[in-house]
Amino acid sequence: MDRSTNNMYFIITAQPKYHGYIHAGRICHIAESRYTLELSKESLTKLPVICMGSYTDTKLDVSDMDHVSAEEAGLLLALEDDSERLKWFRERETLRTALSLTTNTPVTVDEGKQKLRGIIRFIGRLSEPKYLDPLSGVFFGIELQGPDKGKGHTDGTFRSRTFFRCKKDCGIFAPFSRVRPVVPSSLTSSAHQPTLQAQTDKLSIGDRVTYFVDEKCSHGTVVDLNGNNEHQMVRISTVSNHLPYMRMDRQGMKLKFHWTVFLRGRPIPHTLKSIQNFSVCFHSEISFHSETEKMDVDTPVVEPDANYGGLGVNSMVEVDFAAGKSYGTIRWIGYLPGRDEITAGVELEDNSGVSDGTFKGVRFFNCPPGRAIFLKLLTCHPDSRFQMAVARWTREKSNSFLFLFVSLDSWVIFYLLTEEVSQVLIGRMKGIQGHCNSCYMDAALFSLFSCSSVLDSILFKSTKPQDAPIQKTLLRDIVNPLRSKGFVEGRHIMKLRQQLEKHGYSHSFTTDEKDPEEFLIVIMHHILALEPLLKLSAGGKVQESYCYQIFLDQNHNLVLPTVQQLLEHSFHSAGLKLAEVPSCLILQMPRFGKKFKMFDKIIPSLELDITDLLSEGSPQQCMMCGDLAHEECTDCFKDPIFSQTGFKLFCKKCSFQVHSNPQRQSHRPTILEIPEGFFEHGTPHVLARDKLELFAVLCIETSHYVSFIKYGPKSQDWIFFDSMADRQGERDGFNIPEVQACPEVGMYLEMSPAELANQVPRDMKGVAKRLFCDAYMYLYQSSSMCLYR
Repeated sequence: MDRSTNNMYFIITAQPKYHGYIHAGRICHIAESRYTLELSKESLTKLPVICMGSYTDTKLDVSDMDHVSAEEAGLLLALEDDSERLKWFRERETLRTALSLTTNTPVTVDEGKQKLRGIIRFIGRLSEPKYLDPLSGVFFGIELQGPDKGKGHTDGTFRSRTFFRCKKDCGIFAPFSRVRPVVPSSLTSSAHQPTLQAQTDKLSIGDRVTYFVDEKCSHGTVVDLNGNNEHQMVRISTVSNHLPYMRMDRQGMKLKFHWTVFLRGRPIPHTLKSIQNFSVCFHSEISFHSETEKMDVDTPVVEPDANYGGLGVNSMVEVDFAAGKSYGTIRWIGYLPGRDEITAGVELEDNSGVSDGTFKGVRFFNCPPGRAIFLKLLTCHPDSRFQMAVARWTREKSNSFLFLFVSLDSWVIFYLLTEEVSQVLIGRMKGIQGHCNSCYMDAALFSLFSCSSVLDSILFKSTKPQDAPIQKTLLRDIVNPLRSKGFVEGRHIMKLRQQLEKHGYSHSFTTDEKDPEEFLIVIMHHILALEPLLKLSAGGKVQESYCYQIFLDQNHNLVLPTVQQLLEHSFHSAGLKLAEVPSCLILQMPRFGKKFKMFDKIIPSLELDITDLLSEGSPQQCMMCGDLAHEECTDCFKDPIFSQTGFKLFCKKCSFQVHSNPQRQSHRPTILEIPEGFFEHGTPHVLARDKLELFAVLCIETSHYVSFIKYGPKSQDWIFFDSMADRQGERDGFNIPEVQACPEVGMYLEMSPAELANQVPRDMKGVAKRLFCDAYMYLYQSSSMCLYR
């Protein structure tokens, strides 16, 4: 019986906090049925997994693990050392290449300090899994060739079992980390001029294949073949292991998501099972089925998941007119009355259409007047503006441990890579176009969705029927255009404002300026019923909120504070703790109204260390020696002898020494609660720090909101957005939004507090002054918790 089936596999990527005997690099597993049950819980922070070699489960933090497929787990188990296993897991390219290797493939194998040439004759496990383990290591059996014959150590036999046959000392068994394919020299030639070995066999639908894009190896299944002998198109569906998770919609229907690859070139060898040097484009394809779905008309139509040449309903396309190209989205596919060819109903981005989704008095879909056109499906082509962007995203992200969010209307949520920000977002007429006091909403939406996915869950979660149009507007008209085109028209923001006003939350949403906090709470709480982002513990009671307003007592001694210091002082004065690590933390800076600031400058904290802000039950470090803390002293918080950052936590020894001072003998430290089971196994534990990353800052000056975005890891990776940076025309004109790079921000952040204090705001370079002097709201995210919220 194969025990490897019906299991989910994970590799531990960080030392578990309370299990010193389990090391990073260990492979563990959980039954799929149990995993599905755990996933259905409201908050998934720990998983009860079984480590290889064990028969009891252990609850480990999800943030300390990454998902691996059964095939990947088998390859990794061939490595005996946990640290080596983790090293090669992080070397994803080598692992992916190993998954694509098949028997009879020429390879090189590292043996000692030599690289020996050979051919793969066997791939599989050399021994049965240990008792109750579902898997054992997968090895490669290689027959050495040419001058390297005789440099091996086997004839294909291992422990009296024969796995393949070769001459004595001409065979080697090796893990994947020592095996590399002999890449054909043709890989370095032009992608449009393939040079393949002559083969008579052809590919067939259903074949598992390997293909190379930009010298990177990927694999999948052939799902369609088109074209003639001279120019063949091969459609490949990528391997499902790249997408290990699926969400369920409110009817319990499983949404299927896969990437489709189109390769064009000459006929492709079947026996080689490898596709090399073909032109490539990527296309996202989603299909779903619902028995409750009804059509508006009685006209025969193509099934919703029908796909022709990679196009389907909601595909973004371009069409050629006499006046030039137009772009739009397919809203309907089917047969029009009196026509035999398959027709597409397209909603255009401009007003070059002829209707509002009706044809001869019959409505097929809805769109603004003058934006709909019906034309042959064959005349539509995938929108060339976004194909390569999607391709890069797929190659970079398809193996990451993250959820791919898909809405119930089968719209893909786009994402921007760091290197694409300058190409897609930066420039005039970029970002979100302001209109009629909308800057509060423009800045908030740009901050949340332009370069972060931390709150993308609100775009696909189940919601009430009356609220679904707002969710649809957010996804279809705002977030996707922002990420794919870098621009959102002002009319789409006005549409959202009109929808909010129609709900009755405010009768002035379409005319007046609002506070970003008011808008965000309406969207997250009242409309989309998102679980509160923040859970605060005060006096044993938990309070929930979406934003946190920083308040300071009158006795604070802060002059040029960091956000870290402001948050700590606010928590200290209010007696608050965090009940759990938030996926997203929205902080409002201390002000007297919108106009009066408490500080001339605030220093952004790129990382927010919230370890000491967590409620009791979380292990803490002594601020003096770094060992496990046993006591906290609130009286020491403002003691000038200590640093102005961090709560004052001590181990017993350091607390005794600190409070032996006559000036502190009146202090009353409180005993910290140590998590149950922390001292099990007698092994010292490594205490990790919980940190949040800054990703956006909203600023306000004279009632106008703008935003700064930290979009990449480098210190200069900052952009500045103003939805009303310029204007064309007077009353009947329009605003010109602008997104500009502001690398100068990084220069000021690298200064010492003393240097920053001496900076005259009006003399600061670029727009940096606005970030340091006008900050209104800081947005932080947890890179681990955002995967599960």
